[in-house]
This record gives sequence, C-alpha cells and structure tokens, in this order.
Amino acid sequence: MRSVWLALIVLALVPTAARADKVVSLGDSAISGEAGRWAGNTNGSPSRTDALGPTAYHDNAAGTGEAIAGCHRSKSAEVHLGGGVDSVNLACSGARTYSRVSDGNFKPGIDFYNVNGNKGQALALQELASAPTKDIKAVVVLIGANDYGFADIVQTCVTDWLTSPSWWKNYCQDDSNIAAMFTQSNIDAITNNVRAAFERVKDAMAAGGYSETQYDILAQTYSAPLPLSSGFRYGETGFTRQTVGGCGVWNRDANWARSTVVNALNNTTRKAVAGMSNVKVLNMDEALAGRKLCENTVGLLEEKGVANWQSPGAVDKSEWVQQIRTLTTLFPPYLLQEDAHPNYWGQLALRNCFRQAYNGGATRAGTCSRGTGLNASDEPNMSLRSP
Repeated sequence: MRSVWLALIVLALVPTAARADKVVSLGDSAISGEAGRWAGNTNGSPSRTDALGPTAYHDNAAGTGEAIAGCHRSKSAEVHLGGGVDSVNLACSGARTYSRVSDGNFKPGIDFYNVNGNKGQALALQELASAPTKDIKAVVVLIGANDYGFADIVQTCVTDWLTSPSWWKNYCQDDSNIAAMFTQSNIDAITNNVRAAFERVKDAMAAGGYSETQYDILAQTYSAPLPLSSGFRYGETGFTRQTVGGCGVWNRDANWARSTVVNALNNTTRKAVAGMSNVKVLNMDEALAGRKLCENTVGLLEEKGVANWQSPGAVDKSEWVQQIRTLTTLFPPYLLQEDAHPNYWGQLALRNCFRQAYNGGATRAGTCSRGTGLNASDEPNMSLRSP
C-alpha cells in the first residue's frame, strides 16, 4: 500500500506539459485561405509566385488532400498564428450562413447541419468545444459575402466589361440580378441571417461547456480587393486591364464595388453583431490598401523587375490579391475560385492583424492597416489601431 501512495505522490510532482491555447476560424473563402498558394501575380511561369505548391490546400489528418473538397483551407490562412497557439480552420470557400451543396461539393455553413456525415461549421465547432480541455480562447468569424452572391458579382462585372464597348458601357451595378442583391429588404434579410450565424457560434460554444467569460468572438470584415478608379494602373479602354492585369471592370463599377458592395458586406457584419456580448469587431476593410489588384502602387512581378516571390522586396512590389482569370487566361494550376481573393501575402498580412487582435488571449477590437517590409515571422508588417 505504501508503494502505491509513493507512486501517486511522484505522479503529482511530475510537471505536466503546458496546454496550448487554441484559436478557431469559421466562415467563407476570405478566411479559409482561398488563393493562399500564390504570392503575387505574374503572366509568366506560375512557379514565380507559387509559395506553397500543389499541397497548399491539403488539410486532412494525413496531409494528403482536403478534408472537405473545395474548402481550400490553405496553410497560409490567417488563423494559423503559430508561436505556441494551436489553430483549427473550419471555414470553407463558398460557404454561406447556411449549409448547402454547390457544384457537387458540400459547403458547410455556420449551422448545425448533420446529414450523411456532412456537418455544418457550428456543429463542428461544438464538437471541438466539447473536448475536456477548455482551451479555445478566440473564434474569428467572417461570413456573408456569398449570401450576397459575391462570385456572381465578380463574374457579371467582368463579363459586362468584356462584352461592351467603351462608347456604350454596360455596367454590372444596374443589372437586375445584381441590383436585387442590394435592395434594403435583401440587406436586412442577410443581416438577420448573419446575426443568426453568430448566435449559432455562441450556442455551439455554450453546448460545448463554455461560458462567455472563457472565450471571445472576433467578427471580421472583408478586405476591399480593388482600388477606386483613380488608383488603377491600366486604363479602362482596350483590353489590357483584363488580358494583362486580370481586373477587367469599368471605372464606375470599380467605384461602386467599393462604395456599395464592400460597404454593404461590412456594414452587415457590424450591424449583425451590434450589442452582442463577448463579440469584438476586427475591421479589415482597407487592410490591403496600396497592394490591391491592379493598383498603381504595385504590379505584376515582370512589371516590377522581380524574379520571384522570394526576391528581396517582393512583398512591397507585389499585389496581395489574386488576378481574376477568364477562360482565355485560366489554365492549370490556377483555379477559378481563387479569383479576387487575398493571396499568400494578403493572407499573411491578415494573419498579422489577427494576431494583434488576439493579443495573447486578451482579445481586442481594432482597425487593421498596412505597413512595409516583413516582420520576424516573414509576414507583412501591419498595425492594429484601437477603435
């Protein structure tokens, strides 16, 4: 009996390994890591910007493929803070506030969907939260763009630019299917859907045994991918804006995209979470300013005399948003769903801001803005200004 007591005493004195805190991301392509394979843009060899290679989106347990086909949870996704913080990426490219099947692929929304092994992101979060160790300190959420039909907006605007002459411009903003997305009634409906999604995040954590004092939710906003018309480096006439730059939209539509589309997406998030306890807003609206697609402050690698993404100073000369590729410019290994998303540099910039908002577990709200150069983690230098 004495030996048993001695063994118990020894075990009690042996130090246990420190438990790592955990962060979790939920939402759509803008936070899953879509386009995170590519560091900048080029019309030359894809190898010049291929930062992560063909396994960029492999996130299953064996590292051999995707856990859910098409979710594109890249290794450069912002949630992967490192530095002793564990991370889980539950976001999925194409996700809406509700689960659905799109082009034959399951797209988990922020709900408790559970059919034939397909689970919504809220249910996946609940299962994660139900683990004995209560180590989730922050959940970062970015959702709503696909409820508005973001991909359809991009496709329509580029198509209208390609198929109408400069002397008879066909603007996408007044196309009936696009205009209908931004009526006040639709904005109100989507705002309610986004609020319900955030409520389900809270429900998932509560069902997993968490009180609201044990974790925080960061409600993230979308980063504007295009400059205003005055900031384009290619004129709107001719085809250079698309065939070279991959940003074929009319000036007026570019201005509308920023003032109406991006503002609608982000105001939806801010209104949806207004008054919610333990929810803080992480404003990323202009986090990519000066590094946007086709902006006159940056360029393709060949336009800036940069050999590849690893060249000195490449981060400050490159675009942080992936080109919009049409049928004439889309070829392997590029994928259509990567269009107009923050790329490798963009994802790492957003990660830098998320790390500052996470703040070692003492989360804080703020507005993210760009700096220059790289930090010690090889991320673009960014700053987070408190509200």
